Amino acid sequence: MQGQPAHPAARPRRTRRPGRHPVRLRHHRQPAARMSPGHIADWGPARTPAGPFRLVPVQVERDLPLLARWMNDPAVAAFWELSGPPALTADHVRAQLTGDGRSVPCLGVLDGTPMSYWEIYRADLDPLARHYPSRPHDTGLHVLIGAARDRGRGLGSLLLRTVADLVLDNRPASPRVVAEPDLRNTPSVTAFLNAGFRFSAEADLPGKRAALMIRDRSLRRLL
Repeated sequence: MQGQPAHPAARPRRTRRPGRHPVRLRHHRQPAARMSPGHIADWGPARTPAGPFRLVPVQVERDLPLLARWMNDPAVAAFWELSGPPALTADHVRAQLTGDGRSVPCLGVLDGTPMSYWEIYRADLDPLARHYPSRPHDTGLHVLIGAARDRGRGLGSLLLRTVADLVLDNRPASPRVVAEPDLRNTPSVTAFLNAGFRFSAEADLPGKRAALMIRDRSLRRLL
């Protein structure tokens, strides 16, 4: 399961996928409340049937070799488009760490082992908001599972549900968690559905046609 970022244009290379830059939204105005690495570092750990899980904000010097190796896995590269020298991945991550505070890149650490990469971002302040009726403080997720052995056995769905719960527990202003996997990425779409997300619509985004997936706070206990 690989759930890639939606807007390729502001990413280094990646078919011009956009990163986390401010956008002017027609439907609401609000402060650009930061999503700080320090805040997310305080969220976990969460207990899961597969072991304790926590989000650890990325440190480029420490984590780049691992991230670059994952990005060069063909199954990941097909959707993230960051294969190549480590500098490509470093530029992508640093753009978030030194940017406007609307996206935080994290390692997903399961039972003490880093095994996934996550981007937790303000979807309502992201270019994605141009493509769906966003609500104030919507939180977006991008995710990849690093090792082939961890894919295809339900772990993606388990962690998607876990991270969505962490968001809703720790961001009380966020009404829902959203994601936009590529429609071609059937395992990713299925994982989101199995994690309690609902399919809302198809969306034409730069570089892909996406499935807009939403997990509503109001339906959290029913799914």
